[in-house]
Amino acid sequence: MNIIQKINGFYQKMSGMVSVQDIMVLWLRLWIAGIFYKSGRTKAGEGFLELNSFTPDLFEYEHPVPGLEAETAAQLALYGETILPLMLVFGFASRFAAAGLLVMTGVIQMVMPQLWPDHILWAAALIGIIMVGPGKVALDSAVSKSLQ
Repeated sequence: MNIIQKINGFYQKMSGMVSVQDIMVLWLRLWIAGIFYKSGRTKAGEGFLELNSFTPDLFEYEHPVPGLEAETAAQLALYGETILPLMLVFGFASRFAAAGLLVMTGVIQMVMPQLWPDHILWAAALIGIIMVGPGKVALDSAVSKSLQ
């Protein structure tokens, strides 16, 4: 059996389990989660959810969020950009996580309007996840099956 036949057999086996839509929404979840998670890691200090020393200054002087103290905005950004992407990666409460990141995208757009082309792409991906759901390759799907 050559490599082409093995790949074809694998594809045939997988096509019965997951659809192209499931694979696409998984890719969207991983792509958008990577963007936000990487950003969140730049705000972290020694601990996983501990702010570094300069992030509050960033929210005070460079990117102030209207209506929030710099320390609060920095902490919310760190939590949101760390926890919500992880939820998307694992497909756990995916629509909730996508909605939270969509709200964050709106806040980021207010603070940094010059980056609107990126924000439109992020919003489109997040709205797609909210509308379609996480797909079969997700904890949400496994939990849903076990409840039936």
